[in-house]
Amino acid sequence: MSGVAIITGGGGGIGQAAAIAMSKAGWTVAVAGRTAKSLDKTVSQFTGDGMAFACDVSDEKQVDDLFSAVIAKYGQVDLLFNNAGISAKAVPVDELDVSEWTNLIAINLTGSFLCARAAFRQMRKQGSGRIINNGSISATTPRLFSAPYTSSKHAITGLTKSLALDGRRYGICCGQIDLGNISSSMGDAMAAGVLQPDGSKLEEPVVGVEPVCEALIYMASLPPDVNVLRINVMANGMPFVGRG
Repeated sequence: MSGVAIITGGGGGIGQAAAIAMSKAGWTVAVAGRTAKSLDKTVSQFTGDGMAFACDVSDEKQVDDLFSAVIAKYGQVDLLFNNAGISAKAVPVDELDVSEWTNLIAINLTGSFLCARAAFRQMRKQGSGRIINNGSISATTPRLFSAPYTSSKHAITGLTKSLALDGRRYGICCGQIDLGNISSSMGDAMAAGVLQPDGSKLEEPVVGVEPVCEALIYMASLPPDVNVLRINVMANGMPFVGRG
């Protein structure tokens, strides 16, 4: 299956790799992000048609403009990969500025909502479409000093389940990819050492972005009457299953 996909956070890391992989798989891809130069670099590596659109996903008008531009050019939106996200400083919650919380929630949660809302609107008109949210292992299990990020990813799970339920009658599927220690601007920090529950700092294994791209393409290629609600892609040796 192929069609028109919108990928947020497409200027680097997981978003860039996912956009290039989707293009190679035959999709027409629109990448969104804050920096036009990095988005243009992503599009330059496409094998097929695509476009870049500078957009702050936490801004309602900019998100609506993004979707309007894609629909004006291609006439449809078949897939949204809600990938844009940031992290906050790993400090005790009482040492965290409220502004960091507000900024993270605006991008990770409100941004995902705004993009999903715009996608849902178009997909409802089409009678089909698929929304895939970038979750995290933090959607179930927090790290030390991660209240803002963990809260946002727990909320993403609620958004995923709600959209999956609400979308049924309109032919819209919604699923979530929960990632753990994937090589990216956030994931690479794990290889350098990360806080453990006992307060120690240990290096953790990290895997490349290729498995994430494969999972995304798999979910995107499913028949419209099939949904994967959640899938976990993680470094096998990271401390997640079991204690410690």
